[in-house]
Amino acid sequence: MDIGGNSLPSAATDGVKRKVCYFYDPEVGNYYYGQGHPMKPHRIRMTHALLAHYGLLQHMQVLKPFPARDRDLCRFHADDYVAFLRGITPETQQDQLRQLKRFNVGEDCPVFDGLYSFCQTYAGGSVGGAVKLNHNLCDIAVNWAGGLHHAKKCEASGFCYVNDIVLAILELLKMHERVLYVDIDIHHGDGVEEAFYTTDRVMTVSFHKFGDYFPGTGDVRDVGHSKGKYYSLNVPLDDGIDDESYHLLFKPLIGKVMQVFKPGAVVLQCGADSLSGDRLGCFNLSIKGHAECVKFMRSFNVPLLLLGGGGYTIRNVARCWCYETGVALGIEVDDKMPQHEYYEYFGPDYTLHVAPSNMENKNSHQLLEEIKCKLLDNLSKLQHAPSVQFQERLPDTELPEADEDQNDADERWDPDSDMDVDEERKPLPSRAKREIVEAEPKESEVQKGSSDHARGFDTTIDENAGGKTLDAGPIQIDEAGVRVEQENVNKPHPIRCSNHE
Repeated sequence: MDIGGNSLPSAATDGVKRKVCYFYDPEVGNYYYGQGHPMKPHRIRMTHALLAHYGLLQHMQVLKPFPARDRDLCRFHADDYVAFLRGITPETQQDQLRQLKRFNVGEDCPVFDGLYSFCQTYAGGSVGGAVKLNHNLCDIAVNWAGGLHHAKKCEASGFCYVNDIVLAILELLKMHERVLYVDIDIHHGDGVEEAFYTTDRVMTVSFHKFGDYFPGTGDVRDVGHSKGKYYSLNVPLDDGIDDESYHLLFKPLIGKVMQVFKPGAVVLQCGADSLSGDRLGCFNLSIKGHAECVKFMRSFNVPLLLLGGGGYTIRNVARCWCYETGVALGIEVDDKMPQHEYYEYFGPDYTLHVAPSNMENKNSHQLLEEIKCKLLDNLSKLQHAPSVQFQERLPDTELPEADEDQNDADERWDPDSDMDVDEERKPLPSRAKREIVEAEPKESEVQKGSSDHARGFDTTIDENAGGKTLDAGPIQIDEAGVRVEQENVNKPHPIRCSNHE
């Protein structure tokens, strides 16, 4: 495995280009968790700036996500929790202390200006990506603002308020019998695992730091329950894991999962806090080693949704997600960084790649082999991909997005479309507080709080994975250079499903 050097020798090992949809809202970088908080949505804007100046945007369909609505979020989250998120503001939070405690909002998950709009934006991008994949409008969908994997049905957790990943997977289940979720964030993907712990239609695989580390879940012995037994795989790792050790596990395990589970679509959470030098992390992956996971998942040529996640040394987050967008496209990008508005963040070298540190790798070869053998044995207990009663049906979600590449939106709108248009929807004024760009604090450790709640939540998915319908409507965008595309996504793209796989 070639993971050294400054660029991938061949980002697309199969030599085939992929059609990529990229979701980005220009406002996302304005949301601000508060002074000293390690989660900085500004990193998404920095990533976008790199993509623009490396010339990668012109190779993708660039879309502004349609904000998720209450009914969309309530496909997974409790109605009263969504209502709370919609109503809470920094000015009113002191009057709702009991609710703040009930929904675990206030410390790791603070109330900030525009909180609900932020949730709508990042969730809308992930669900929108799933819709694009469902309609065969792209091969890979990317939403670096998404991937907030800790949020639970009734509470916020670990900087996450709404679990966009669960919502996207529920959308994918409308067209796919089986969906695979892979998580390479340094923290265990507990919210996603918990949501699908009892179903065999979603397999969750999480590679994470385990042992006295947030959220404290993700033991190798946690394998799922009832119909979902052995459909949760947890890969517990220790400090300092490097590229070689990581892929000693990642490639054989994921290769076996793809062979046994045969997913119709894959969601890959690319949390960048597993990189060397992360402000909250303790792994030692290079950007190239991290991106090797994207490259490997891409090689299976299965519909792929790429999401963000953690990542708290924001200059390295932007480097990583820029490079991984290039991998998704099959385009090699230069190590030498082009001049752009955030160029000073990347000194003194001004390069895309950074060298891993010389920290000790506490993951012995013997321990890694034991974990690998244990998990491969679990996978061997799955005789074949699960079969479900499944009927051909069209997805009932249509999400129009603003397309930065398209002109003549009105001419592209199909007057014969049976899309349900909400004439009364008006754009909400932005309540986001613009973040003052400041230098990152030196290695000050801001640790995520731990929680002791049990995993006992059980999400039941009906066999057709039907859910509440999203209403689609035209959106008005005032930003210069951003035009509206009204995409008619009602054209049938039937899949052929059988019960003998």
